[in-house]
Amino acid sequence: MKDNKILAVVNGKEITENDVNVLLQNFVAQGNMNFNSEQGKKQILDELINQELFYLDAIENNYDKEEEFLKELEINKVNILKNYSLKKVLNGVSVTDEEIKEYFNNNQESFKTPESIQASHILVKEEEEINKVAKEIEGGLDFEEAAAKYSTCPSKQRGGDLGFFTRGQMVPEFENAAFAMKEGEVSEPVKTQFGYHLIKLVDKKESASQKFEEVKDQIKNFLLGRKQNNLYIAKTTELKNKYDVKINE
Repeated sequence: MKDNKILAVVNGKEITENDVNVLLQNFVAQGNMNFNSEQGKKQILDELINQELFYLDAIENNYDKEEEFLKELEINKVNILKNYSLKKVLNGVSVTDEEIKEYFNNNQESFKTPESIQASHILVKEEEEINKVAKEIEGGLDFEEAAAKYSTCPSKQRGGDLGFFTRGQMVPEFENAAFAMKEGEVSEPVKTQFGYHLIKLVDKKESASQKFEEVKDQIKNFLLGRKQNNLYIAKTTELKNKYDVKINE
């Protein structure tokens, strides 16, 4: 086990490498990567030292005896106790492997990935123009080059590539043509509300069922959340019946 190196001592209180790493992990979890370096860790250590110094100053000046502090302490104590009580209730919830497997078996349709395709297209406004582009491609012009040269869609920067998509993501005319094609095939001109398209089918992925191990953790988290929510509702209902609650209209 790696030693928890002591980095500083403030009036007898040790500040360790672990203390710095815990605060660093909190920053990283919040998306702040500025401290994830040796210089950043030094800044964190300086801050931990400063906090200890402020604590010592507060004790020396008897701030912990002041009325305003005691009021804030009581407010924080109440809030911490609320959260602690809720955590005690929810921590009693668990999900068994049998429950996870049963949910998986009873909801097979939810774990199917739909058929998807990757397509590229060329979009122009006029039918005459799309016919001209189609002839150039038939004559040997590379589809991606034609997209970059003629297409009015921003995808022209990627040779017309639209990436993978499933049914329901494109307008019907485009979708019906694309899903009926074979890989590598270029369509006849297709008219939609946006203009005229030539479509090239790049790749196709058939519908597939996810395996139990792939979704086990996902199901567990879902069932755990559902159980916790149901328990929360049941517990709050119980407490409302136990204690006096008045809601003013």
